[in-house]
Amino acid sequence: MPSAKEQIAKILQDQPDDSSYDEILRELAFARMVERGLADSDAGRTISHEEMGRRIKTWRS
Repeated sequence: MPSAKEQIAKILQDQPDDSSYDEILRELAFARMVERGLADSDAGRTISHEEMGRRIKTWRS
């Protein structure tokens, strides 16, 4: 697995030259969220679709 610095460098390199600071930060945040989500999944920290549906319904109340 590449180091954090290598991952950040790749994300920066892949951005268009006219990317704004906010766009780059969003890309970095997205990559981190995906990384954390995959780690949670690998560790079995997931919930079923049905459970998520129940949780969403409570948000709407």
